[in-house]
Amino acid sequence: MANGKINVAVENIFPLIKKFLYSDHEIFLRELISNATDAISKLQHLSSIGAVKGEIGAPRIEVKIDKKSKKIHIIDQGVGMTTDEVNKYINEVAFSGAEEFLEKYKEEAKDSGIIGHFGLGFYSAFMVAEKVEIISKSHMDAPAAHWTCDGSPEYTLVEADKKDRGTEIILHIAKDSKEFLEEERIRTLLNKYNKFMPYPIKFGTKEETLPLPEGAKEDAKPETQTVDNIINNTQPAWTKAPTDLKEEDYKSFYRELYPMQFEAPLFNIHLNVDYPFNLTGILYFPKIQNDLNLQKDRIQLYQNQVFVTDNVEGIVPEFLTMLRGVIDSPDIPLNVSRSYLQADGAVKKISNYISRKVADKLSSLFKKDRKNFEEKWNDIKVVIEYGMLTEDKFYEKAGKFMLYPTTDGEYLTYEELEAAVKDSQTDKDGKLVFLYAANAEEQHSYIESAKEKGYKVLLLDSPIIAHLIQKLEGEKENISFSRVDGDAIENLIKKDEATVSKLSDEEKETLKPMIEAVVPGEQYTVQLAAMDSGGLPFVLTQPEFMRRMKEMQQTGGGMMGAFPEMYTLLVNTNHELVGQILQTKTAKKRDRLIQQALDLARLSQNLLKGEALTTFIKRSVDLIK
Repeated sequence: MANGKINVAVENIFPLIKKFLYSDHEIFLRELISNATDAISKLQHLSSIGAVKGEIGAPRIEVKIDKKSKKIHIIDQGVGMTTDEVNKYINEVAFSGAEEFLEKYKEEAKDSGIIGHFGLGFYSAFMVAEKVEIISKSHMDAPAAHWTCDGSPEYTLVEADKKDRGTEIILHIAKDSKEFLEEERIRTLLNKYNKFMPYPIKFGTKEETLPLPEGAKEDAKPETQTVDNIINNTQPAWTKAPTDLKEEDYKSFYRELYPMQFEAPLFNIHLNVDYPFNLTGILYFPKIQNDLNLQKDRIQLYQNQVFVTDNVEGIVPEFLTMLRGVIDSPDIPLNVSRSYLQADGAVKKISNYISRKVADKLSSLFKKDRKNFEEKWNDIKVVIEYGMLTEDKFYEKAGKFMLYPTTDGEYLTYEELEAAVKDSQTDKDGKLVFLYAANAEEQHSYIESAKEKGYKVLLLDSPIIAHLIQKLEGEKENISFSRVDGDAIENLIKKDEATVSKLSDEEKETLKPMIEAVVPGEQYTVQLAAMDSGGLPFVLTQPEFMRRMKEMQQTGGGMMGAFPEMYTLLVNTNHELVGQILQTKTAKKRDRLIQQALDLARLSQNLLKGEALTTFIKRSVDLIK
């Protein structure tokens, strides 16, 4: 029997581990199973290089709960430890056996899948246990070792009679951690952290229905048998080569990742790189449409198939956090408790790689099947637009597959759009003007009016389009975007053959103050214009710059301070109702006609609401009568 004191730098190391090292006590199970996985990986590697003689079988891990005795057992069939190794790896806190193994077998162990780095994972057991036992039998011809510690620096280490190779950790669960003696709690943790570990993990048993034998009667009842319950998928899709997977395999894995997500993803991107860093994974594009509030934190980060976090901020470009899937990399720098990322140059390289890979995949989809890409556009456009706004390199690549839908159902690239309007949509300054609608229903009358004049109208309705337009105008020379109900369209109209006003200059001078007396001057600027007959007598437009700044404020960004609601009220001097207003002798009736015409213009802009809408309806009924 041996007695001694654990070699630590501070006497109160266990309280420090319990309180500060790990943010969640539940992490203990992940760490202990990771150690068990390392033990099996070491065994398999030693066997592959001939350092272990004979067959090693198919090693696995088992987790058992003994609720009556208040114990949890984690058992592996890995490399095991001698008494000397227990002294070295357990009694010297932060001496990592994984690190020593990797150093010793540096060349041969590059792809051995060893997880541990810091040598502190085992001590996470003391966050939930008042006493911990280790019973371990090495693969070498040496007696088994039995180590016991009650959470103080004191321990006992004696020989054990264990005959089978491997290690058993026994946790005597503390009173304040009884929740971990519940099967459902442990099952949840195993499913969260160890669902894709590389070796089978047994947790209890389950009943399995046997197939009926050939020739069985119709009313025969199938027999059942009790089998081991293996909780993990040891070969998840991301660990396989893309050439070995079919489309259904990707969809099946998506259902495995998100069992409560019933809608299939649009497409996937398989990541696989081994230089200058190792990274594998699969990203899925869900149907996003215009929902910027779509739940993020759905991409799962793994390290050698061990779940780390679903907060991938930093390693995944921000615009891709709306995607779903898995990323796995042994090169991701984590803090000592493997709970979150540490700042590191490698993180930026990985982020850049993911961004480039996504851009290449989108470009490939566009070139390979443009029609299918166009059909998916409304479901993916927010991600692409967000990426163009935030990632310069993505912006450069995305310019080739960014689409500009029209209100007629066309999908044009920028080059195609430019060619389509270059001869018909320039303003008085020679700038190419792209007209667009943000809401096809609300701006329907403006769209139809523009189309009647031969203009092409885009449908740009994403919540961040104002930001992207601002960037596009800054990047490309001599172009501007103008919403179809904005004031810039007047500069296009003026290039057409001028429409002759039916009112004389004297009549205009009489009309304008009549209207200004009724229209609130702090909100509307009155402007007389000779327009084609038909349509509304009054038309509201808003300065493009002011409206866009307001939109950008609503989605973050833009100038600070509140922008007033200012509109230009265009009065069609050729409309019959305008002529009637001018000829009306009774001020009360004239004011009512002006207010009615103004409310019609407001209604067309979806600005008439509440009490004003009620008043408009009553006035309309009176006018009909």
